[in-house]
Amino acid sequence: MRKPSPSMKRPLSLFTALVVILSLSAGITGCSARTPKDAPESSVSKSSVSETAALTASASETESGEKSVSETPVSKTTAMETTTAEVSPAQTTPPNISAPAEPDSKTPVTVTDQLGREVVISQKPETIISGYYISSSLLIALGQADRVAGVEAQAEKRPIYGLAAPKLLDLPGVGTVKELDLELCASLEPDLVIIPAKLKEKIPAMEELGLTVLVVDPENRQLMKEMTELLGTATYSRETAQRLIDATDKLSADLRTALATVLEKEEKPTVYLGGNSSFFSTAGPSMYQHSLIEQAGGENVAASLSDSYWSKISYEQLLAWDPDYIILAANAAYSVDLILADEQLAECAAVKNGHVYQIPGQIEAWDSPVPGSVLGSLWLASVLHPEACSPARYQQAVTAFYEEFYGFTPEI
Repeated sequence: MRKPSPSMKRPLSLFTALVVILSLSAGITGCSARTPKDAPESSVSKSSVSETAALTASASETESGEKSVSETPVSKTTAMETTTAEVSPAQTTPPNISAPAEPDSKTPVTVTDQLGREVVISQKPETIISGYYISSSLLIALGQADRVAGVEAQAEKRPIYGLAAPKLLDLPGVGTVKELDLELCASLEPDLVIIPAKLKEKIPAMEELGLTVLVVDPENRQLMKEMTELLGTATYSRETAQRLIDATDKLSADLRTALATVLEKEEKPTVYLGGNSSFFSTAGPSMYQHSLIEQAGGENVAASLSDSYWSKISYEQLLAWDPDYIILAANAAYSVDLILADEQLAECAAVKNGHVYQIPGQIEAWDSPVPGSVLGSLWLASVLHPEACSPARYQQAVTAFYEEFYGFTPEI
């Protein structure tokens, strides 16, 4: 056979090269066209609130080694969202995902406390004193329990400490909402001291001792949210604070949706809430407990009272109100049986129908503005409107919340 001449080989080689180039080009084009359809779906497009926050926070771990949100197990947040959605499967409210980036632990931050005072936090506080049980509970939820060096007196009366942060039970008690041991506070050399507004007259003396003081005053749900943002910034844990706000906002939104249909068809049941120290002490509209009742789909019989704190009433006043339900505070110094057995209340509708209940207090007092206080409204809604918010769904929400933010599974 005659061999191809060199002149024949050259065109053949050029033709072969052209075919290869065209094949490669078609392959690349085909891959590009298939990518959106065949490639795995982006995890970012499906991310939950916590996953979004985690992506934002992954580059902002503090020098002290504090865990950023990116280190928080995503599975718990997902469980939280799934469980709370069950309260109202028909509709949910998208949570806020615009949490600010966490500052470096050495970068000063300026905050405005709930007295309107501007306070400069020079760097991330390593030692914190909390003179108020509400701020102490919030510090646990924000992951700051290990930094707490002193708490309010009688910490042993707060079940949440033993369940979520037993170390707090062994810390010095620095005082109450009425009095503060300034010498003890100073001796602990804290970077930050948190006190309730009722102790505001102590601030000048505390500042003379060189203490950095923040004042909190969470007397309603909005102020509780502001307090969460405040302490989140002051403790350099804003991502966690935002996740907590998003979770409680979602619980509230789901509850509103669940109750909407029921409340369109029937009147709100009337509710009387008895105080901690006395049954004949109740909360008017300026107190947090009033919003707890309203959010649960009830009507506070004491809504016309003008007192800014617990109001004293009489048997006659209670009988005139004739509430459908009587609710006892979580830490009431009296019992449901005592109220049911009171002959002077025998004609009260709530007593006649056996509608006397006590707010659960095995974890913490949900009738005060603690981080999980929305769970108090969920519980009360399960009493007033079980067809809209069943006890099982309330229990699921409680379990998910404390697993997510306090690290334990409650027994309900």
